[in-house]
Amino acid sequence: MGRLASKHRPAASSSLVLEDVDWRTYGRLLRAVADCPGVRLTYDRGSLEIKSPLLEHEDDARFLGRLVLVLTEELGLPLKSGGATTLRRQLRRRGIEADESFWIASAPRMQGRRRLDLRTDPPPDLAIEVDVSHSSLDRLAIYATLGVPEVWRLDGEVLLFYILGADGAFITAERSRSFPLVAPANLLPFLTQARQAGDQNPVVRAFRTWVQQQRGPVT
Repeated sequence: MGRLASKHRPAASSSLVLEDVDWRTYGRLLRAVADCPGVRLTYDRGSLEIKSPLLEHEDDARFLGRLVLVLTEELGLPLKSGGATTLRRQLRRRGIEADESFWIASAPRMQGRRRLDLRTDPPPDLAIEVDVSHSSLDRLAIYATLGVPEVWRLDGEVLLFYILGADGAFITAERSRSFPLVAPANLLPFLTQARQAGDQNPVVRAFRTWVQQQRGPVT
């Protein structure tokens, strides 16, 4: 199946890395944990990372996902949510599960799709990564190889937007590719409020009001 790498850090990140894992074994493990939402697998050319997300990780990811929903609603954009859908390509020998993923511009191409096949289906337009425990694998490089055009990455108090360039590598961007009116600094105050709130709905409503103000009147 594979050997345990020296990168095993159970106490700090609830994760472990196995080396020399073949693609078939990776597929079997995906099926084995399919009904275990608390387990995430990342595969990079024989290295397999198994992680169990922490509460703070899930909380931030879900909230940022809610902001994406508001943005698409208020800006009249299509949306298909992918959640933590496994993105993988055997030819590339890579696979990953985002904290949240969304088809936006390419949502119409996913109409009726119940299973994802990146050989024919488009990758999500946006993936959200909350890096609480610091992955041992280069997750951005995996997203780039799979063709995901935009990644929002939150590391503590730092939120960065990454846009896939023409050369196939990510660069940081001041504005979102999917939502040009949004910069990381616009989202962080709402995220800070949500972390302290017992009820996040008022924070989401405040964000909706902000989007409406930025958008202007609907004609």
